[in-house]
Formats: sequence, structure tokens, C-alpha cells
Amino acid sequence: MGLALGVDLGTQSLKVLVYDPENKKVLSRGSSPCAAPDVPRPGAAEQNPADWWRAFESAVAEALAHQNVDPAAIRVMGVSGQQHGLVALDEGDEVLRPAKLWCDAEAVEEAVALSKICGRLVPPGHTAPKLIWMKRHEPELFGRLQRVCLPHDWLNLRLTGAWGTDPGDASGNGFYDPAAEALDSAAVAWVDPGLEEKLPPINPPDAWHGTLLDQVADGLGLPEGIRVSVGSGDNMMSALGAGASRDGVMVASLGTSGTLFGRAPGPAPRDGGGVSAFRDATGAWLPLHCIQDCTLVVNKVAEKCGMDHFSLTALATEEKSGATSACDPGPAKAYLDALFAVSFALHAGAGHLENWGLHCQELRVVGGGARNPLWCRILADLFQAPVVVPEEADTAALGAAIQAVAAGADDFLATVQAHASPVGKPIEPHPG
Repeated sequence: MGLALGVDLGTQSLKVLVYDPENKKVLSRGSSPCAAPDVPRPGAAEQNPADWWRAFESAVAEALAHQNVDPAAIRVMGVSGQQHGLVALDEGDEVLRPAKLWCDAEAVEEAVALSKICGRLVPPGHTAPKLIWMKRHEPELFGRLQRVCLPHDWLNLRLTGAWGTDPGDASGNGFYDPAAEALDSAAVAWVDPGLEEKLPPINPPDAWHGTLLDQVADGLGLPEGIRVSVGSGDNMMSALGAGASRDGVMVASLGTSGTLFGRAPGPAPRDGGGVSAFRDATGAWLPLHCIQDCTLVVNKVAEKCGMDHFSLTALATEEKSGATSACDPGPAKAYLDALFAVSFALHAGAGHLENWGLHCQELRVVGGGARNPLWCRILADLFQAPVVVPEEADTAALGAAIQAVAAGADDFLATVQAHASPVGKPIEPHPG
């Protein structure tokens, strides 16, 4: 069967892992930081894709250097990427400008205008409003635009020379209609008459995207002929790695932003309740509730108190239990309040996800916040469901590897489900 390489291009870092599908085990991993987003104007958040490629090369080199890994045994790879970003390319596939990221908020006016045309809410962080902003503010660059990529699309293009995307990542670009499984051609034409041919073709999630270019393989120290799966956005891939390809499983991702999502069988209800109507990476749906600030809120409290998370968690646990503490209760109360605030904000989306037919029988917690046992306890009590933490922390990178393992399989979904990360001991909710 050979080994699989899973890649996750995030905002803060690029992570790579080598996965052994026969033994269902991660053999090695590598990570390299990405430069912090530039803020050239108020509301802007931009990164240079060249920095992503440098981080990719460094992370791959680290993962392949592990003594448990024979690079010649790698047969497949998959790519996960931060969603919604705009990578604009010219006719030679050269990057025209820094990529505008998911957290870029310059295109508010453009998002409002496009939402009126579409008849549905298109957030300013999605890709389409960024394109309108580019046309309005950088007309010379927009005139040279020949290809539009999301971050994972761009990395796949660099790897294989093939251009395309998938329904999951496309459903966050602002043009793709997930219910119709097609682009909203009228909205695309309203932005620019020649734009549709510059948007990537959409391929099924269980297909192959292409084959690793020989010169790329040589440069990375990998064998030629490695097949690259279609890939998807980081939330879609995290769902695969965390095991949210099964009914009854919700995932709470506690990272820079906070997300709550799970696999649903049917399309959006008439009133989506602010839930993003995404497709997943198995051909189903991935309704997603998002809050912009998650661990940032908790980190700010720790910084203000001048204490580490371990100490604050211990104090906040005593505060929650009502135990008397000799320490000043101020930091404990502030930290506990921050955990509650974020938890309630995430839980607010649970009812809307249930409108899709997704019921939380088990909550899987991923991201940096998953390491905090008090936070997991709060979530268990709030959701009134067992909370489990996947053993593999890098669920998006694992999901990318899993998709590559499952691509072309007779039963794609069953193969994906069989390779999801094992989980630790559940934290059972306290009744009431």
C-alpha cells in the first residue's frame, strides 16, 4: 500500500505528516512557521504564497528525515489549506499580489453588494468579495488575472501543474452554490464577464488531482509518480481526521477562530441561522458555525494576568468547583469567564446544526484548546454529550493523508471512516 503524505497549510504554520495506512499510524511529522500576515491597510491580512512554499519544503524535509520513514515508500499525498484566501495568478501562473486571507476584512462594501446580487449572504472573508475589491482598487493587476486559486488549489498547482478545486473549498469562495453543485454564473458575470473561465474547475472529492511533477519530487527527495488527491479546505480535512465523517459526531475546533461542524446528509434549511453551507470532503454536507475569536480571548486573559495556562486552569477549576483558594480569585474568575464566553458562543450554533439533521451524540474537540481539560469539561456539560479528544492533534494534515489513501477506493467513505484518528477516554457530562 505504501505511505501517505498529509499537508496542512495554515495561517500560522504549514504542517506535514507521514502516515502508514497499513498500521494506521503516523510515523513522523514536520512543521514550519508561516510569516505573520501583513497589514498594509486597515482590515487587510495578506501573506506571500512564496513563503508558503518555503514552509512546505522545510516541513517536508523535517518529516522525511525521521528514522522511521523511507521516502521511497511514499505513494500518495493530499493537501489541506486555509479557506477563502485569494491567490491571483497571471498567464504564466505567477502570483500577481500577496494572497488576501480568510481574516482579511477590506471587502465589506463589496460583500454587501454581491450579497444583494446573489440573494444570499456572502461574508467579506470569502474569496468573491476580495476579487471585486481587487478589480476596484487594483484594476491593472485585475486586468492581468488569468487564474484564481484558493490556498490549497495553489499548492496543488505547484505540486502537479494541474489546476482545480473541490466542492468543499469551493463552497467558501462566494460563487459556488453548494445546493446546485455549480457556480452562480449570474453572480460571476456581474463581477466580470470574463471571470468564470478564470475560476478553477471543480472535481469530486474522491478523485485524483494529478501526479507530483518530476522536478518537484526530485527537489523534495521523493519518488516520482506520487499521486495527489483533490484536497480541500482545512475544516473539511479536519472533519476527516477527527472522525466527523460519521452521523452523530460534532467537532469543536478551538483555534485562532472557533468552529463547530459535522457531517450532514442533506442541504441547508431555508433559514441557515448564520451557519455556513459548506460541502464536506466525502460528497455530503459540512454545516459550520464559526466565531472569529476563540483561543485569542483566552490567551489575552493569560497575558493580562501574567500567568501560564496550566496555572490559570488549576485556579479556574477551583473557582468553578467553589473551592476556597488562597490565591487572588481575580485571575481565576477572569479565565473561567473567558472559557465560558467562548464555549457558549460555540454552543449557540448547535441548535442551528440540528436543523440540518445533525444531532450531537459525541463532541470531538480539536485545536490548541483541546489540551485544556477544564475547557473540555465545560463543553461536555454545556453540550450534554461525551467529549473526546482525537489522539492525533493535526487532524487536518491527517485528513489530507486519509483522503489520499481513500481516493479511488471501492468504498471511499468507509475507507475514510476506517482511518480517522483514535480518541482518548471520554469526558462524560454531568446531568443538568
